[in-house]
Amino acid sequence: MTSEDEFQYELKIPKDRIAVLIGKKGEIKKEIETLTKTHINIDSKEGDVFISGNEAISLFNAREIVKAIGRGFNPEIAKLLFKPDYSLEIIDIEEYAGTKNLRRVRGRLIGTEGKARKTIEGLTECYVSVYGRTVSIIGNVENVNIARRAVEGLLKGTKHGNIYKWLEKRKKEMIQREIIGK
Repeated sequence: MTSEDEFQYELKIPKDRIAVLIGKKGEIKKEIETLTKTHINIDSKEGDVFISGNEAISLFNAREIVKAIGRGFNPEIAKLLFKPDYSLEIIDIEEYAGTKNLRRVRGRLIGTEGKARKTIEGLTECYVSVYGRTVSIIGNVENVNIARRAVEGLLKGTKHGNIYKWLEKRKKEMIQREIIGK
């Protein structure tokens, strides 16, 4: 039962991510509920997550953190979304690759021994998770946009070297803006 001033989100997350969302002895779930002043109900058989609360912003934050955990991030990284200038971007790989090339395109995003993913993370100061049919990014809003463009470039078939050069140029521009801004 929800009162008139209570709102609710319903999400579906992969069943193998439910245990991560709950955490040892329910610690992660409780922490998210406490920090966001929300209540989280989990149907672990179906992967359904119901988040309810009275404050729209807190409810939104809880939803984004649950989505991030569901998309493969560890809870500590997902909790970065509490920062007001951080965001989560989820990109559907199938929109670019179709179902036939999914494995190959996922491999391009991750790279040999994770090199491509690590390079994007390092040059954008974002976290990247390739999970299932999605690639997700958490970081500062401006950096997430840069990381998203790099990921989309790889999904469209742009050479890794060209993406890295472009990212290095963006990184230099960000550093120069920081120096000038101070």
